[in-house]
Amino acid sequence: MESLQTITPNNSAANGADDSERVAVFSDAAREIFAENYPETPHILQHSLPTHRLLTLDALADLAVVMPDSSIEYNRGDVPIGIENKPDSNGLSIQDTIRHIATSNSWAVLKNVEQAPQYKELLLSLLSEIRPQIEAKTGAMLRPQGYIFISSPNAVTPYHFDPEHNILLQLKGSKVMTQFPAGDTRYAADEIHEGYHSGGPRELVWQNDFATGGTPLAITAGQALFVPVMAPHFVRNGPVSSLSLSITWRSDWSFAEADARGMNRILRKAGLSPAAPARWPGNNTTKACAYRALRKLGLV
Repeated sequence: MESLQTITPNNSAANGADDSERVAVFSDAAREIFAENYPETPHILQHSLPTHRLLTLDALADLAVVMPDSSIEYNRGDVPIGIENKPDSNGLSIQDTIRHIATSNSWAVLKNVEQAPQYKELLLSLLSEIRPQIEAKTGAMLRPQGYIFISSPNAVTPYHFDPEHNILLQLKGSKVMTQFPAGDTRYAADEIHEGYHSGGPRELVWQNDFATGGTPLAITAGQALFVPVMAPHFVRNGPVSSLSLSITWRSDWSFAEADARGMNRILRKAGLSPAAPARWPGNNTTKACAYRALRKLGLV
């Protein structure tokens, strides 16, 4: 069986050219828009990631064969916005799910694709274009990770949140992501955040009256959408199958926010009512350092 080191073709840059020939995927104008809005405001960017040998359905089905099971998630696509448990299986293999995504009524994600060297190179190439803008706001770009989403027509990604800074590049098809304000307890209570950072699920409880507070953001191939850290959202795919690439990273701020949530969980168990961590550019260092000290001592 092929390994993660050998499964992918030797394509070193985001558009398949060598560094001397590579054309930027994000234009100067796109980078300016990103710099103006990062890290707290959802926004849409234009991108020019071309058809890429690493991102065909056959290449992704081959990649899925050698990915660890923990890096593959797939299920039926016709699910409600809100779910309590993981959706039902679609009854297919991951390879058949991907290759027949137009008719398989499925949603699939390949997680941490940077485990394969050429996909890591693609991820880092894309992130290098916006690294100056990232680091000017939130410091060092940490833990870059890539996720590839393959979705059938009209598939739904249920209501959830994620801990990374995220740009979702739409490569084929279209989708609408409805985002809700990050840190707003109307859409995800502080206790839910604290539970997530102690190993709880990323899926959130949905209530129909939430809908009026969301912002629908529609993207099609050639557009990308920024998602702030822990911003609740759900996704509806368009009428044709969809392929998207998420390029994500963490920052000192995002790790401090997470560890401050961990400290708040301890304080809440002690009967206190701790204040929620500050959103950027607020500083959560005190609680984060306290939690890290307890963790280092093995007390959490």
